Amino acid sequence: MAQEKKFVEAITSMDEDFAKWYTDIVKKADLVEYSGVKGCMIIRPYGYAIWELIQKELDRRFKETGHENVYMPMFIPESLLQKEKDHVEGFAPEVAWVTHGGSEPLTERLCVRPTSETLFCDHYKDIIQSYRDLPKLYNQWCSVVRWEKTTRPFLRSVEFLWQEGHTAHATAEEAQEETIKMLNVYASFCEEVLAIPVIKGQKTEREKFAGAKATYTIESLMHDGKALQSGTSHNFGDGFARAFGIQYLDKDNQLKYVHQTSWGMSTRIIGAIIMVHGDDSGLVLPPKIAPTQVIIVPVQQQVEGVLDKAYELKERLSKICRVKIDDSDKMPGWKFSEYEMRGVPLRLEVGPKDIQKNQVVLVKRINREKLFVSMDELETKIPEVLDDIQTALYNKALEMRNSRTFTAVNLDEMEKILNETPGFIKAMYCGNEECEIEIKDRMGATARCIPFEQEKISDKCVCCQKEAKYMVYWGRAY
Repeated sequence: MAQEKKFVEAITSMDEDFAKWYTDIVKKADLVEYSGVKGCMIIRPYGYAIWELIQKELDRRFKETGHENVYMPMFIPESLLQKEKDHVEGFAPEVAWVTHGGSEPLTERLCVRPTSETLFCDHYKDIIQSYRDLPKLYNQWCSVVRWEKTTRPFLRSVEFLWQEGHTAHATAEEAQEETIKMLNVYASFCEEVLAIPVIKGQKTEREKFAGAKATYTIESLMHDGKALQSGTSHNFGDGFARAFGIQYLDKDNQLKYVHQTSWGMSTRIIGAIIMVHGDDSGLVLPPKIAPTQVIIVPVQQQVEGVLDKAYELKERLSKICRVKIDDSDKMPGWKFSEYEMRGVPLRLEVGPKDIQKNQVVLVKRINREKLFVSMDELETKIPEVLDDIQTALYNKALEMRNSRTFTAVNLDEMEKILNETPGFIKAMYCGNEECEIEIKDRMGATARCIPFEQEKISDKCVCCQKEAKYMVYWGRAY
């Protein structure tokens, strides 16, 4: 039992040091390992299994909306990157450059892709000639490199995995429809699969993506009251098309520029899962994204018949869920702590007494509630319990977000909330970028989004007290 206690105590309490708590979990739950390359992480099998499930579900949703997967080069010639002025200026501080091939200097530097807009544009100008070629609905799964100064596993690393959708359309209306459609895909995925409630809205001009006409975002709130941008969708209008000469011959026999979008979600969403659902015992995974949904722990497995029954149950349950069995010689209490640390949603215990009673003990990770269930009912009961856990996690996260969403009508109120009870702050905004800069400089908060669902907190801007244009969600963020 001393070993079990030490295992749990290895996690710093989130109330004591949230950053250390987070780092403890990503290491102790065996999600990542630090690499020999500064700022880069090794995603361990368990962490990668979570990403594979995210990828599988998102990919299904993309294909249902008509998108196809492609793959673009890792390298971008400097001259290509320079074609869209705002875009290159936005990414310049984060770009990694290749200057040599072997021992020979390159005639032109190559950028290691921070994102792939320019590559897609260069390709689209060659394959789009007619309105019959539109729309182009492409997505790619890849890694990108951004030379970050401060890194944290999943949340911010020099290289990270993501998907990036890039589409081309005949009209501005079609591009706008695509932009919002994909934002809604992300929102429903986060809420239905990851059990993370999100705020949907538009970024301010200051916060929008470099080169975009408009950027839309889903914002989630972490347990420490900080916001996390969880997915973005950008409407580029025809700006990139004009820079790259992407034109098509329309039905009226006129040459026109295409309208484009891009949208992406990355492995930082795994950081969101950790920080929204985790607790002081470790990771807590929503069943829909858990690599192992049910862990079977044989109790007194040395007793004849216990392991046989455990394997029989595993065989049955493998048809309805992702299930594993731990038949190692570790003590049951150690196993309980280990799988709590790894966030497995449901533990199934079976021992000699359970076999006599034709029952098992189910223990929920979310609250450690114990259920005694007949072995004859497992195929119906376990899916019900997993669904209950999924719903409970979403409701718990929503309750947390609601309890940490406040309103402010002036800067003193905003600063007091941020310092004492950090979270989302709803406040009015005049639209003047100088007010955003003042708020960021004074209290480190940014405009997270202009939500689609508007409220009128007051008539005046929270900063300058001049006439307000709209309500904005503000907060400190990762």
